[in-house]
Amino acid sequence: MGSNPTPRIRENLFAKIFPVIWNSKKEGRRETTLKPMSRRLKNIAKNVDLDNPEKVKEYIAALSCSDAYKDNLVDAYNHYVQFYGLKWEKPFYERFHHFQKIPKEESINKIISHASLKYATAYSVIRDTGLRPIELGWLKPKDFDLETGDVYPTTAKHGEGRILRIKQSTLVMLKRYIAECNIGESEVLWDYVRVKENWIRLKNAVAKKLGEPELKSIRLYDLRHFVGSMTYYKTRDIVHVQRVLGHRNIKNTLRYIHLVNFDSEEFIVKVAKTLDEACKLLEAGFEYVTEMDGAKIFRKRK
Repeated sequence: MGSNPTPRIRENLFAKIFPVIWNSKKEGRRETTLKPMSRRLKNIAKNVDLDNPEKVKEYIAALSCSDAYKDNLVDAYNHYVQFYGLKWEKPFYERFHHFQKIPKEESINKIISHASLKYATAYSVIRDTGLRPIELGWLKPKDFDLETGDVYPTTAKHGEGRILRIKQSTLVMLKRYIAECNIGESEVLWDYVRVKENWIRLKNAVAKKLGEPELKSIRLYDLRHFVGSMTYYKTRDIVHVQRVLGHRNIKNTLRYIHLVNFDSEEFIVKVAKTLDEACKLLEAGFEYVTEMDGAKIFRKRK
């Protein structure tokens, strides 16, 4: 793959990366985008000359990793190419979206129960709301209503804003975590990278301790898939699921339809977010059931 650069050469290569990252920051990219970009460029620089696009293409192509990760490397390096005016034919790696088996809440809770207060609170928030890990990393105490448990997250990937709600048990942990760590209203609650890294260590340790190796297969992102599938299971309203998950494109939400089986269901369920939507459902013969995550749920027999 090419010889590893000496420390001095590597230092010079990394010095060339900084202007690329700084330029991307001036263009308005978030810190959560810049850090992975920098890390990927440094990984490439450790193994191949960044100023040789063909060698970089060969290096990426030869890696034993998913096409999705290769695509991330290509995107990061493309910023380097454009900044320094290099020429290359950008390779294409197709991303295939797939789901692992949706974990049971019992399995998720087994892992969470072994976490420290800081991380147990973080994982409980994701389990309750379906937030992306990166969105969790933007949360501050001021984004929570500490009386009701409502959450006002910043939505990633240009999705619409939404209001979510955590369970009462999670709210109790959150208040305790904020108080014990003396976290200010405008301070970030969690570093999402460390939250992800801790999850990997934690699930492996719990799987070994409990003798349940299947827990190792539960990714942190699967907690979000759990929320998406369970929300659709309860409501059968794909638009509501889109709102909860903060998807910009409903195509990303439609996959949840295939994750649940409604063969035994006797009701059609709809969700109303406004008074007008609720009136229309009542006029259509639906009956009010309950309220969840700030939305009113109605049902009608098939």
